[in-house]
Amino acid sequence: MKDLKEDIKTIYKNERLMLVMMILNFLASLALLIFSFIKINPASSVIKIGYGDIGGYRDGSWTDLIAFPLLAILFGIMHNFIAVRIFHKRGAGMTKFFLITTTVLIVGAFIVLSRLVQEG
Repeated sequence: MKDLKEDIKTIYKNERLMLVMMILNFLASLALLIFSFIKINPASSVIKIGYGDIGGYRDGSWTDLIAFPLLAILFGIMHNFIAVRIFHKRGAGMTKFFLITTTVLIVGAFIVLSRLVQEG
């Protein structure tokens, strides 16, 4: 825990771009969390939960879409802690790559969820 605090202080003092990327990562995942809670409709009995190339859209219940809020929490909180640990072990370059990859995954989750909601 002591190393985590020292690493966060180092990031704050020396790596402002990485700190901005961590904040943007958290805000994007928070937006995904809010968007997914707004768009999950428990009143519907059958909604679109996935897409397959051969069979088209798959039907299911709204509980199958709980994966999107869980992904948002994982991306927003856990990935920032992982980024700090990567900074401690590997340095700033690898951490920035990790944060960019996480941001791309969040954008991908937005796209998938919005397409599923539009079809449902």
